Amino acid sequence: MNRTLEMEVFTAVVEAGSFVGAAEGLKMSKAAVSRHVDALEQRLGVRLLQRTTRRLSLTEEGRTFHQRARDILASLNDAEAEVSSGNQEPSGVIRINAPLSFGVQHLAPLWGAFMESCPRVELDISLNDRVVDLVDEGYDLAIRIATLNSSSLVSRRLATTRMRLCAAPGYLARHGTPRHPNELAGHRVIAYSNWAGRDEWRFESPQGSASVRTRACVHSNNGDTCRAIALGGGGILLQPDFLIADDLRSGTLLELMPEYRSQELGIYAVYPTRKQLPLKVRRLVAFLGEAFEGVSWDV
Repeated sequence: MNRTLEMEVFTAVVEAGSFVGAAEGLKMSKAAVSRHVDALEQRLGVRLLQRTTRRLSLTEEGRTFHQRARDILASLNDAEAEVSSGNQEPSGVIRINAPLSFGVQHLAPLWGAFMESCPRVELDISLNDRVVDLVDEGYDLAIRIATLNSSSLVSRRLATTRMRLCAAPGYLARHGTPRHPNELAGHRVIAYSNWAGRDEWRFESPQGSASVRTRACVHSNNGDTCRAIALGGGGILLQPDFLIADDLRSGTLLELMPEYRSQELGIYAVYPTRKQLPLKVRRLVAFLGEAFEGVSWDV
């Protein structure tokens, strides 16, 4: 009985989505892959995979075991890499997920320096604005921009960003400049569709809180698209200052009602809870912490 091999085969089947795909990746026969999974299920006394002629799916027990097996195999790989390297040099692939605009503007320029410092590490970077499931989707680390609620994930705060209300001078010349949040209801608004508040925008000021239900002329799930429309005079937008700080400095966008402050968000590196975080991920978290230390997009 080789428990490690059984875990490797089972994990390969889950990640490939089929016995055939796992067999190709492992350079085994399909029959051998099936025998290892069958032996694992018999030893555990539970069914881990539901098999049909069309697809495979994990049972509840299968999801739990897959998560733990991935952690164990990752820890084993890291332990072997650390010992074989002789000098604690991190190695292996790090799968990273990050928001698109932040990933392009503020993370992409950093990857070269990180790769230079850890030449045996490979990066697999995915950029999108949806909240991924790190465990189920196999990510080692994600960057999240949010008010982070308590969760099973570990996080390190890298920086802070604030949502700012702004518009192009041309739009304001044509449509007027709002002086109070309530006036936004009568303006063309460019809305980020992944924003938690959707079309209801909330603000805080020395005079108290204010909330307005906006009527968006555009919804987009990409901040750069919202920004480009605003720069073209298309309307008023609410976007994080990491995205629009240069526009505010140059005057191509003008901040509106700065006394009414919108939400402040943390920028976090998050990763699955593990008793021993792999060295490669530990190095990356430390690198990002240093890279963003003291960073501010305040104008």
